[in-house]
Amino acid sequence: MRRLLLVLTAAAALVLAGCTADPQPQPSRSVVAPVRLATARATVAVDGSSAAARAAAASRALFTASPGVVLAPAGDSSAQRAAAAAAVRLRVPLLLTGGGDAAVEARRLGATWSVGFGAGSRLAGLRTRSASASPPPLASRPGAVVVATDERADAVALATAKAAGATVVAARSTDLNGDPAVVKAIAAEEDDRVVLVGAAFASRADLAWSVAAARTGWTYADGSQRAWDGRSLHVALYGTPSDGVLGVLGQQSGPATIARVKALSRQYAKRTSRTVSPMLEVIATVAAGGPTDDGDYSSEIDASTLEPYVDRALAAGVPVILDLQPGRSDFLTQAKAYASLLEKPGVGLALDPEWRLGPKQKPLVQIGRVSAAEVNRTSAWLADLVRTKGLPPKPFVLHEFRLTMLQQRQDVVVDRPELDVLIHVDGQGSQPDKQATWRAVRAGAPDVGWGWKNFLKKDRPVLTPQQTLQQVHPTPDLITYQ
Repeated sequence: MRRLLLVLTAAAALVLAGCTADPQPQPSRSVVAPVRLATARATVAVDGSSAAARAAAASRALFTASPGVVLAPAGDSSAQRAAAAAAVRLRVPLLLTGGGDAAVEARRLGATWSVGFGAGSRLAGLRTRSASASPPPLASRPGAVVVATDERADAVALATAKAAGATVVAARSTDLNGDPAVVKAIAAEEDDRVVLVGAAFASRADLAWSVAAARTGWTYADGSQRAWDGRSLHVALYGTPSDGVLGVLGQQSGPATIARVKALSRQYAKRTSRTVSPMLEVIATVAAGGPTDDGDYSSEIDASTLEPYVDRALAAGVPVILDLQPGRSDFLTQAKAYASLLEKPGVGLALDPEWRLGPKQKPLVQIGRVSAAEVNRTSAWLADLVRTKGLPPKPFVLHEFRLTMLQQRQDVVVDRPELDVLIHVDGQGSQPDKQATWRAVRAGAPDVGWGWKNFLKKDRPVLTPQQTLQQVHPTPDLITYQ
């Protein structure tokens, strides 16, 4: 009898429910099914040609499953704004109707209901739900950084990102490593998925490396991973450790050198709005006046010998550039000998063609030269090292004070994203002569960073920091003292 009463009570409840004109939604799988977020560490480019395609792609990148979606017509910006607010509150993706993207993505999500805004914001097979309904539960915690190049064009995709609880960052461009805000956000959430939203990303083939480099968190003083970004100024001492003849870097101990370059940088920081930071350019291979043991007229300092010096500088926040004077050797061969140092963030490479000699030439007798092909082979090797190791972009410096030093300069590759190329103008003597060299080397040059050198013994007169900033135009990215 007790079982019979229970059955009759349940049956009566079903009859009453069936007779209700506006039934209240009953608990079911479609209502209580949780939102599942994509949490695997990955880099995803949301770079479709249309806003609707990017909206669907953002949903794919951030959501594994969702019981519902918010819909708005592709051409109705007013409806999209209202829909964006609802999507964020309900914690579900926002999709645009008017094409096939929304329907395909709703099926992938397993959605059973939708909330629509604007005419035509419905999809067949989905129940209509009120925007005031309670949001579904989360089955996983948010873990994503979403980078957008155009917040206005991708407002819909960014609403989906916010619905997923992602950190959203507005980027200046697709160069993630040159944007301090982007680097900071990615580094802070180094284990999270990174989603790059914007049609402009379609042309970038190096995004996985770029994100890996940002994840390291290594930056210059201005927060960027780009050395020559137009917002910073680097002041460097040049030379080789423990040898004051070759430059001011070797005129004192390592700790004293770091203190000296920092003090010099502060003099510039008082006189410019740019972020000023210290740097060292260390001669790793020194051109020799006579034949060396291997006959290449170049004395190579072992990488293991230089490593403590380099590590001390990096620990003090002073980046290092390794300078090569190869004699009768070649730049690529010598660069490879320092791979262990170049694998460190904050260590760049400089090629000094003045000391790149032919088979019968000698240092200080002839001024050397290098072909564009050799420069490109060296930069390709260095770029590959940066990319495969997930390192931040590296400075790649080319010294030049005569146009003959860089042969076929127009053929030198300067647009490798892993490298920041700079031409360093090394003229010495009177200031009119140095300015003439500066203008001659810059004429017709590629779009690169620029370096200026003050010779403490050979310039007449030696410019003060204030004079250097006032007289050298445009302002150099790197000012070196030798």
